[in-house]
Amino acid sequence: MPSGRVRWFDAKKGYGFIMTEEGHDVFLPASALPAGMTTLRKGAKVEYSVVDGRRGPQAMGVQLVASAPSLVKATRPKPDDMAAIVEDLIKLLDGAGNDLRRHRYPSSAESKKLATLLRAVADNFDVQD
Repeated sequence: MPSGRVRWFDAKKGYGFIMTEEGHDVFLPASALPAGMTTLRKGAKVEYSVVDGRRGPQAMGVQLVASAPSLVKATRPKPDDMAAIVEDLIKLLDGAGNDLRRHRYPSSAESKKLATLLRAVADNFDVQD
């Protein structure tokens, strides 16, 4: 059974491509995915059988061998570091809250800094497994 890695897969379009170990592309229709699976992550290692389709080789009977590791998850800060970041962020938000209670928004520079920090912290929490 040939194997390769998912080059890309778009669940909305219903297809993608597998790159074989020899470097060739194989068409991957959504119908070839295992039962209950709707998408595959780029870089996932798969085994499959090949049939000749209208436009070239086409994968059928795809089996997931190894899921691609999440780069975001691998580069996340350690929980202890994240706890310190969250505590500092709470202090900044508390200061902004005090300004708002006094009927004024934080300065433009402070607002941009706070928004940037909030987005960065949110990205570290929002990891897809």
